[in-house]
Amino acid sequence: MVTDKSNWPDIPPYRALALQLPAMAVNRLGVEEARHSIMASIYRVAAQIKASCAFIGTDCRLVVLPEYFLTGFPMGEGVAAWQAKACLQPEGQEYEALARIAMDQRIFLCGNAYECDPHFPQLFFQVCFVFNPSGEMILRYRRLNSLFTATPHDVLDRFLEVYGRDALFPVARTEIGQLACIASEEILYPEIVRCLALRGAEVLLHSTSEVGSLLPSAKNIAKLARATENLAYLVSANSAGITGTDIPAQSTDGHSQIVSYEGLRLCEAGFGESMAAHATLHISALRAYRARPGMANLLSRQRNELFAHEYAQRVYPPNSLEQAEPSRSQFLQVQSLAIQRLRDLGIIP
Repeated sequence: MVTDKSNWPDIPPYRALALQLPAMAVNRLGVEEARHSIMASIYRVAAQIKASCAFIGTDCRLVVLPEYFLTGFPMGEGVAAWQAKACLQPEGQEYEALARIAMDQRIFLCGNAYECDPHFPQLFFQVCFVFNPSGEMILRYRRLNSLFTATPHDVLDRFLEVYGRDALFPVARTEIGQLACIASEEILYPEIVRCLALRGAEVLLHSTSEVGSLLPSAKNIAKLARATENLAYLVSANSAGITGTDIPAQSTDGHSQIVSYEGLRLCEAGFGESMAAHATLHISALRAYRARPGMANLLSRQRNELFAHEYAQRVYPPNSLEQAEPSRSQFLQVQSLAIQRLRDLGIIP
C-alpha cells in the first residue's frame, strides 16, 4: 500500500478502449487445430488493436479484451482435454505473442484466458492478465467466483501457501493508475470489487462475455453500481458473440462500455465487432474526488468492522477440490451444500 504522497505523480488524461471482439470457440476442434486457432485469434486481435489505436490516437494507452476471447468456454470437456486444447501455459507462446502486442502498440493490454498452473496440475484457472508497454505481465488475477470452473477458493489453503493472500486481490500500481481485474459475472459480487478498491484499485478491468439485452441487464446495472460505490473507473469489454458452438452466436454480444467513478456511462458499443467503447480517463481527477470530504465520498465512509462478523459466516465451503476431481456434478453438489447452509442459517426456507 502506497502512503507517501510524493509517490503519487500526476497522471495525464488518456484514452481507454473496451474492444468488442468475437470469441472463437475451440470446442469442436482437435488439439492441434485448437492451438492453431488460438494463435490465429491472437494475430487477428493484434491487427484490430493496431487499427483501433491508430484511429483513436496515440493517447490510447489501455485496451481491455473480452472474456475467453481465444477459446470460448468448456462445454463438457474434462480437465485434461481442456488443458490440452484451450489452456495457456504461464510461459507459453501465446502469452509471448500477447506481450508483443502490448510492446508494439505501447499499451497496457488486459485479457482473459484459461491457464494451467504447475502447482495445481489437476486443475485449470480462468485468469485475467495485464501486460505493460514493455511486455511484462504485471498482473495475473485468477477468477474467484465461478460455478463450473475451479477457483483459488476451491483449493484455498494450498493456494495461500503457494501464492500468499496478495494473489487473491492483486492490484498493479502503474503510470496510468492502479489497475485491477474482475471477470464476467463477478461484477455481481460487490465484495470482490470492494476488496480491490480497499487495496487501492482505481481502474477496474472487466473482461466479460454476457447477454447483450435491449433491456437493462443485472450485469449492466451492477457495472454502474460497482463504479459508483468504489469511486473507480470501470472498463468493461464484452464479446461480439461466440462462434463455433451450437449456442446462437450473438447471444453474448454488445454493450462494451466505460463507466466513470461517478457512475456515469461515458461510452457504450452497440452489437457486433466494435471499437466504439473508448473514452478519456482522468486519474488525477479521480484521486482528487477520493480525497474530497463529503457525502459523495463513499469509499471513505466504509465502516468495515460492522460487517466482519456477518461475513465470517461460512456459506460456500472452501477447499472443496482438495480431495475431489472437478466435474459439473461435483460443482453442483458443493453448491447444494451451500444452499443447505443457507437453510441452516435461516436465510432461505
